[in-house]
Amino acid sequence: MTTQDVHTHTHGGAGHISLNRPKAIHALTQEMDHAMTEALLKWRDDPAIKAVMIDHAEGRGFCAGGDIAFLRNSALTDNAVSGRKFFFDEYRLNHLIFTYPKPVVCFMDGITMGGGVGLAGPSRYRVATENTRLAMPETGIGLFPDVGGGWYLSRLKGRLGAFLALTGARLDGAECLWSGLATHYLPHENLAEAKARIAQHPEEIGVFLDALSVEPPPARLAANFETINRLFASDRYEDILAALRADGGEWAAKELATLATKSPQTCKVALRQLAESARLADFADNMRMEYRIGSRVLLRPDFAEGVRAVIVDKDNAPQWNPATPEGVSEDLLDAIFAPLPENEEWNPL
Repeated sequence: MTTQDVHTHTHGGAGHISLNRPKAIHALTQEMDHAMTEALLKWRDDPAIKAVMIDHAEGRGFCAGGDIAFLRNSALTDNAVSGRKFFFDEYRLNHLIFTYPKPVVCFMDGITMGGGVGLAGPSRYRVATENTRLAMPETGIGLFPDVGGGWYLSRLKGRLGAFLALTGARLDGAECLWSGLATHYLPHENLAEAKARIAQHPEEIGVFLDALSVEPPPARLAANFETINRLFASDRYEDILAALRADGGEWAAKELATLATKSPQTCKVALRQLAESARLADFADNMRMEYRIGSRVLLRPDFAEGVRAVIVDKDNAPQWNPATPEGVSEDLLDAIFAPLPENEEWNPL
């Protein structure tokens, strides 16, 4: 599988994947997922390749997510058949990176959202810079924090994962390191040297990244960590909203206003997703669950409407259905999370 939107090549003992769709901030297409999967499978069995690097070729971000317009079109025109295939293959790529026998280092230099987190999250080394802006903003378009988001977010300290999943808050590089979403913090100017050293001696990735790391600025999010733990303590969305209203502080009011713009369905899905992910011991089981959710959510009204409001018409005035958290019943959530027919379930490569 070849596509001009992904460059795959080797340098010394390292395989190198560079996303190359700069006009879309390297948002992932199905062809890009296939090209990356093909390269990783080839290098997995090549004894000359000791490690893999993932970055972007040019532009202001690493990866802005997935091809949301494609997914919306699928939901509206083919009953989400092609959209489900996109998720199926993308989740296989995510799982392949998670279980890869050779170290993978991902350079999150710039915007890293949605599908970009799906590439970085399962990588053994996750490098943030002063340019990093990481988020899982899916509640704003009626989707959910997929591509392994349930696994990573549910394993962050305290209630940080629930806060990030619901609000879609953007983290800078220092906050990524503080939260554990990044393993290293390097200045952008040190990235080229890091990649060159890794290519020459891929068995020394950790040594090189440690040597080229610098002390990041203070993580702003840390100052609100105890407040997040207190106000986002519940797995029940209505309880979180009530806690924010009762607090009366400026920070709580700001987050309450943010949540008012999000899909109530997605927020409830995300909270259940994180709670269930936290109980799973196998990443494949997590991806199987997320595929079930994705297969249903693509066809729910909020996804097409959310993308319309944010991406297509850009009026930022989505009409959510159900319109309130109370309208999102447990029966609806049960249906979204229910197993698929056996021949439709997700499975890894």
